[in-house]
Amino acid sequence: MSDIIKHVAVTGGTHGNESTGVYLVKHWQSHPEEVKRDSFATELHLTNPAAIKAMRRYVDQDLNRQFNLKDLQNPALQGSEQQQAKVINEQLGPKENPRVDFVIDMHTTTANMGMTVVFNSDHPLVIGAAFYIKQKMPDAHLFFQPSDRLEDNFLRSMGRYGGLVIEVGPIPQGLLKHQVYADTHEAVMHALDYLEQYNQGQKPEIPAETTGYRFIEKIPFPVDEHGEIAGMIHPDRQDRDYQPIAPGDPLFITLAGETITYQGEQTVYGAFINEAAYYDRSIGLSLMEKVRIAYPHSKGNDLS
Repeated sequence: MSDIIKHVAVTGGTHGNESTGVYLVKHWQSHPEEVKRDSFATELHLTNPAAIKAMRRYVDQDLNRQFNLKDLQNPALQGSEQQQAKVINEQLGPKENPRVDFVIDMHTTTANMGMTVVFNSDHPLVIGAAFYIKQKMPDAHLFFQPSDRLEDNFLRSMGRYGGLVIEVGPIPQGLLKHQVYADTHEAVMHALDYLEQYNQGQKPEIPAETTGYRFIEKIPFPVDEHGEIAGMIHPDRQDRDYQPIAPGDPLFITLAGETITYQGEQTVYGAFINEAAYYDRSIGLSLMEKVRIAYPHSKGNDLS
């Protein structure tokens, strides 16, 4: 087996006000036996120390948008997170030939998304780990957005084979909540267990395919003539992440009480509904399509 995992990075604090990952990294630094596996080394990283100290999502830019290879190689990018991405590139990379094989990046959301596993790679290791988590945690949602690893601007793409984002909510920014903490802990343990079994030549029992979601577009809030937010998520849409949205269903309600409906032609699904972190860009929710995702080494199947 050629794809042996030697180094796994478990990261928290990529967004400084998402405390679950920060405190899990601190916990595992004191209890490394929990993340230790025999066949690979597990590294723990607090990835945005300045934002963690400030209890802010970011200082200058969103760190989790800075890992495109061209940006990492651009010396003109001098913002706090742009510089921190280059530091992480030295620690885990370089991106074009990474030292670390697999990244597990822990995040939380204010949206009602439960346990969500976000991944962009069609490598069997990545899809296998995501499927394994869902098998162990059946309520988990899989959010698959395929992209080229070198062009991907997320931290997870720093792994040689890519990696996973563990995204759990709802939880307010800056807070700890036991269920979110426990669910994140459990998902990371399952991912590490899967990689350990893979390295040892065992074949974890995972389904040949499963249901997931694929990103379509972000939908902005209604705005006024000054570009200021002039509405909010409709009460029929609030907290209904991963629920179907049919043509004509309400999305927003304006400050004056007017309902704005979905104008698409096919049923879609919402995610990151009313995510607090996206207000700086006036984004109300994301739309996704439901897809079947096949394990690449399954009999006669590719991703679909």
